[in-house]
Formats: sequence, structure tokens, C-alpha cells
Amino acid sequence: MVLNLVKMITMANMLSMFILMEVVAGGFRFGVDGLRMDYYIMSCPFAESIVKSTVNRALQDDPTLAAALVRMHFHDCFIEGCDGSILIDSTKDNTAEKDSPGNLSLRGYEVIDDAKEQLEDQCPGIVSCADIVAMAARDAIFWSGGPVYDIPKGRKDGRRSKIEDTINLPFPTFNTSELISAFGKRGFTAQEMVALSGAHTLGVARCSSFKNRLSNADATLDSEFAKTLSKTCSAGDNAEQPFDATQNTFDNFYFNALIRKSGVLFSDQVLYTTPRTRNIVYGYAMNQAMFFFDFQQAMVKMGKVDVKEGSNGEVRQNCRKIN
Repeated sequence: MVLNLVKMITMANMLSMFILMEVVAGGFRFGVDGLRMDYYIMSCPFAESIVKSTVNRALQDDPTLAAALVRMHFHDCFIEGCDGSILIDSTKDNTAEKDSPGNLSLRGYEVIDDAKEQLEDQCPGIVSCADIVAMAARDAIFWSGGPVYDIPKGRKDGRRSKIEDTINLPFPTFNTSELISAFGKRGFTAQEMVALSGAHTLGVARCSSFKNRLSNADATLDSEFAKTLSKTCSAGDNAEQPFDATQNTFDNFYFNALIRKSGVLFSDQVLYTTPRTRNIVYGYAMNQAMFFFDFQQAMVKMGKVDVKEGSNGEVRQNCRKIN
């Protein structure tokens, strides 16, 4: 009887070990074929905490970087997919995405560099720059008062970064139909487009991106707010205007501004003036919790746009250059 009990315990231990091996092996196998929430749990268990602490330190020193990190993630994903291509520096033989006119105002690269350096010390060659950008944007949103949510990891870094590809970025002069088309090409609905536009609750716009609204009679622009924008632009094209009254806080004030005809960019205000999207804007202005929920869902979806996996990408040692 004792012998049988020993055999049963031995078989149970072997079965447990087999199951564990299958889980581990299956996890790594799935990590190649698809993104996972726990992608780094075995290979670099402190990856997320390192990124979060790095982002938090940076934002404590400069809260305006929250908007910059969110914008960086968006600009990365909209060009060639979420592959960290926005981080690559230009060379004598190639002008990279970051030197496109639409990307020259991007900031926060040093935050990504800082996180990457720490991660390379802890787990060399494991955590991609694309994942760091995605995690940094998520952590910046939460730090600013926005929703807390998890994102799947496992993106690989791309090997291409060319200025000509930035033509795919939405322009601040786009009307609603153009916005719906641009986002639709990447699989987003009109509602998801409006939710993602809500990221403009953080940050500022430069005069050069909205001054055309002042030289032309813009019926969608509140006359008093037009005076505010004109005063901002009196300081030059690089003068900055907050998107809403709480530029470092993630909330729904942006949508309330649109209802008051106080959207800074033309592409912001048309979301309310166009019947197709007006009710979405109104809903988010009245219900912040609904905006938060839809925004986090859309952000997770955006983080999956055209990701590179397996041999289609790499894990850069330095985020600013291809291995």
C-alpha cells in the first residue's frame, strides 16, 4: 500500500511538472504568434514596473510629458504600425519619421531611452522599444488621472523608418469624413476615432496648426475663443494653446470645450459640428466614465495595429537605431 502511494505521488509530481512545462512552453510559443498580457512574466518580470517608475519620475519633473508620450504612441502606430519606428534617428542615407514636419514637435524620447537602458541592464535583448512606447503611453494616461488598463505585450521593433511614410498621419485641417476614412483604413470605427481624439484632453497645439482658422471666417469657432487663439498666435507660430482648461489632467473637458465651440484644431471642432459624430461627443461630455471605458478599449486596439512579430521584427539594443 505504501509502495502504491509512493507511485501515485511520483506520477502526480511528474504530471504537475509536465503541465508546468506545457504552460511555459505554450506561453513562449504564443508570445511569438500573438501578443500577450503576461508576455514578459518569465523573461523579464520587472519590465512593467521599470517602465512605470521611469515614466512617473519623468512626469513628476515635467507633467507636460504625459501628452507627449501618448502622442508618440499614436504617431508610432499610425505609421507602419506599432513598431517603435518613430524612435529611430535619421542617418546620412535616410531621413527617418521623427524628422517629418508632423513629428518635429514630438518629445519624450529621453524617457524611452532611460527605460530601455534600465531594461537592457536587467534583461538584455528581451523588451522591445515598441512595447516600451506602448507601456509608457498607458502609464502616462493613468498618472494624469485617466483610466487604468492593461495592454498586451510582445511587439517587435521594425527595421524601417522613412519620412515619406508620415503622409499617412491625420492633418489638423481634416474634416470628419477625412478623419473617419483615415482611421477606418486602420480598422477603427467613427466612435473609436472620437474616443481616441479625446487624448487631446492632454497637451497643447502650436499656433501653426490652427492659425488658418483665424484668417478665414470659421463659423464653428466661438468668437470669444477666437480672440484667445489670436492672442496666442501673436507670439508666433510656435506659441502654444492648451486643448482644454486642464492640459495636464486626463478628463472629459476636451469634449465640453467642443460643445462650447472652443475646440482648438479644426479637426477637433468638426467632431461636434458634424451630425454623424455630434452625439458621441455629447455623450462623452456628459459621461466621463463612458469616455474612459471607450478610450481604453480603443487604445488597446490601437496598440495592436500592424505589429511586427517573430522574424518580422527585432528587439533593438538601442531604440534610436536598427541592430
